[in-house]
Amino acid sequence: MIVKGLLSGVAMAAIALAGPALADDHGEGAATTLSAPKIEYTRWVLGNGLQVIAIPDNSTANVTTSLWYEVGAKHDPEGRSGFSHLFEHILSRQTVNMPYNMINKLTEDVGGVRNASNWVDRTNYYETVPAKYLETMLWTHRERMAFPVVDSLVFERERSVVKEELRQRVLAPPYGRLQRFVTAENAFDVLPMRRPGIGSIEDLDSATLDDARAFHQAYYGPDTATLIVAGNFELENLRALVDRYFADIPRRANPVSLEIEGEEPVRTVPRTVNATAPNVPLPVVGSLWKAPAVTHPDAAAIEVLGAILSRGDNSRMHEALVRSGMAVNASHGEQMSEDGGFISSSVVLSPTASLTDAQAALDRVIDRVRSEPVSEAELREAKNEIFASALSSRQTAQGRAFELGEALVSTGDPDAADKRLAAIAAVTVADVQRVAQTWLRPEGKVTITYTSGKDDPSTYANPAPMPTFSSVPPPSGEPLAVRPEGERDAPPPPTAAPKVERAQFVESTLANGIPLVSAQTSNVPIATITLVFPGGSATDPAGKAGLADMAATVADKGTATRSATEIAATLESLGARLGFSSSEDGSFVSLTAPTANLKQAGAVLVDILQNASFPDEEFERERKRVLDGLSATLKNPGALADLVAARVMYADAPYGRVANPASIPAITRDDLVAHREAYWHPGTARIVVSGGLSAEDAKSLADSLFGSWTSSRPLPVAIADPAGAAPAPRTVVIDMPDAGQAAVVAGVRALSRNNPDFYKMWLANTVLGSGSNGRLFEEVRTKRALSYGAYSALGTRADDATLTAQAQTKNETADEVAAVFFEQFARLGAESLDEDTLQKRRLFLGGALARSLETSNGFNGQVASLLLRGLAPQEAFGVAERLAQVSPADVAQMAQAYLAPDNASLVIVGDAQYFIDDLKALRGDVEVVPFDQLDLASVDLHKAASDGE
Repeated sequence: MIVKGLLSGVAMAAIALAGPALADDHGEGAATTLSAPKIEYTRWVLGNGLQVIAIPDNSTANVTTSLWYEVGAKHDPEGRSGFSHLFEHILSRQTVNMPYNMINKLTEDVGGVRNASNWVDRTNYYETVPAKYLETMLWTHRERMAFPVVDSLVFERERSVVKEELRQRVLAPPYGRLQRFVTAENAFDVLPMRRPGIGSIEDLDSATLDDARAFHQAYYGPDTATLIVAGNFELENLRALVDRYFADIPRRANPVSLEIEGEEPVRTVPRTVNATAPNVPLPVVGSLWKAPAVTHPDAAAIEVLGAILSRGDNSRMHEALVRSGMAVNASHGEQMSEDGGFISSSVVLSPTASLTDAQAALDRVIDRVRSEPVSEAELREAKNEIFASALSSRQTAQGRAFELGEALVSTGDPDAADKRLAAIAAVTVADVQRVAQTWLRPEGKVTITYTSGKDDPSTYANPAPMPTFSSVPPPSGEPLAVRPEGERDAPPPPTAAPKVERAQFVESTLANGIPLVSAQTSNVPIATITLVFPGGSATDPAGKAGLADMAATVADKGTATRSATEIAATLESLGARLGFSSSEDGSFVSLTAPTANLKQAGAVLVDILQNASFPDEEFERERKRVLDGLSATLKNPGALADLVAARVMYADAPYGRVANPASIPAITRDDLVAHREAYWHPGTARIVVSGGLSAEDAKSLADSLFGSWTSSRPLPVAIADPAGAAPAPRTVVIDMPDAGQAAVVAGVRALSRNNPDFYKMWLANTVLGSGSNGRLFEEVRTKRALSYGAYSALGTRADDATLTAQAQTKNETADEVAAVFFEQFARLGAESLDEDTLQKRRLFLGGALARSLETSNGFNGQVASLLLRGLAPQEAFGVAERLAQVSPADVAQMAQAYLAPDNASLVIVGDAQYFIDDLKALRGDVEVVPFDQLDLASVDLHKAASDGE
């Protein structure tokens, strides 16, 4: 699989509704079929029905506690679509002993992280914290299971937040309605999953507080839950703690069955749905079929079939639709749950392709897999890709817990995750053809087109009558209330922290002088090699913004000895994932593969780095895809706001150059070759290897792959002053009529990663807007419910970076969110922090960094970023010490120096008619750029006036 920069955001615009590839020659030498280590666990059940699963791992300093309720979107009551998702928000918030959002402070303030999620079959609540807080987290789960407070405060706030989430995920993105509304409506006829799991504004508005209390009483209790604890703990101690905190919680008093009535009828007549929605830049055509339950014997073969059809650049759909130039993206996938599911194929068309031609090409791909057996090589490749993904997820205790939990809630079997892999390993060529013939029948297909037009649900309505779904009994008893502060039970304190030996850095030098950093971060047999090269997008010439990213995008499309299809076939048959990306200051190339196949995959990487030829045909194809994809990016308010903010805060300096519809056509193949020769240079390269390899093996592997790489070319010269002089602050509105939501970005120019004050600024940013305890989140989401989330980010760059605050909100409140941003900018410099508050923010930063270092990709990303800025890799383990030296006065000093509202620029992308007058009252001089007049190549952001009328 190849993952690259410019297309990443756009390619995902395709719906996952989730040609010929090389028929037999799928790699250089036969790749053996992979396997994955089993998930080892201990299981027991309490008398009240609570199932407990323990996954000990003493190699981590953390513990993950997760509670999985077998309650999901399929249980939404009649007329209340999205209700289980709304209740997921509600139950996270407060109990008799925890006031609103105290759970956030109990996790983030000690260096942890928490969240919750909702799906068809389940809702889960989870935290990962330092292991000494295990008992504290179990206490919070007891509180939320036994003593939740569901009152008007939490109900109204969370309903507003969920509506903003719906706008952000569904109404604002170009393809959000297709993913969430059109697909669900047409994938099912009678099952409750026909309704969107995220709900609708109308159903959310009609919900009541009593609905929430009734839903909890009907479905939530120890008898519908599984507690999974993974990480560093003693098993016998965990048993005692579970008994203490959960054994006395009674089962549901009046249980409602979790079983779902009804069974999807077989679809015998095909039909076509032509859906429309605003701001759809590229049409989509796709197909839907019904699928069986995840426990069906065909489930494994259906998953393998999906991988053969669309997983990776060597897949059949990529070859037939993307490489042909007909599509920007093509995908095929399945969603199978406990009661049923669907299979989908979708194609995001190129502007020059017709819906009819794309549908015909897609039909040919499906017809072929039904009528002809796939090859053994394709089968092996698909299995290896699936097993490689399992290896990646099983690197950490948390990853194993989530894989086990997801499989358990849909099957009832804690071994289901391992049984799934065993079933996949047993799939045969005949199985793949059989399930294609069984489940991808032409008469069972719904063809969907999705084009620009009005938001009109009638265009995608399922002709089958919407069933009436079950409801729950009204609530009984009196609601609970949060106790007064002096009467609350306190959470238990932390215990002693276990001693853990962290992964040790080993620094060495290859035979040719390339520095190597290696660390064995896991015993799971998968590893990552990352190469770092100075010279990223800041090297793009004026007028050719996007060049560095384009070089990364096209790099794997051919060398002197390998074609694009041969490269993709070889890597995917080995279960390898190759990723190219560019930051402002450099380029990163990462290869993740099972350790048994890493050397073979590495040989392909070496060839690409040294010999990428950027064939003309491949270059033109990928450039067209980038341009097509860019048209989708520009229709997404959040993505567009980021691009505009870069132009506003850096103007025409190298950091301010963003890929745009004028710069991409100006790039030539010769530019890509010149970029590779200049910047992918062994004299400036740095290599990081981590994962399931010893330092000795990592050194041997790196030497064999890269140790003989030399070059007579001169070393590249660093770009001088890439940030340029700071331009005057601006307030810019991109007026996007019919935008489903407004994106708000406020930012200032800050400092470089190497600046001695970086850690002061980093901590100031963390107080301002990192996580759900940041001030922006508390003010915008927690107190006002104006957005699904509000955060700030401090860039890490060789020259001056930016600090930006970001949120998306309904158009009517864009100016209010901007005002909150500026209030918090000023407050940080005006109010003195106390040391306790600052220490909590230090722990939050340190915990996030420690968690990222537990996976090979996370470890390599952290270390590579340091190496690119000329910092020692040990800096990753020195963060706590550096942050400890930052005082409250330092934070205030940074805010005063950088965050004065008058120094900040503001960018809003949205429907200006709803906020422009109030914004002018707030900021005075406001530049309004109509969306159809926007030109990212120009500093003033306006298209040049044309001659004539």
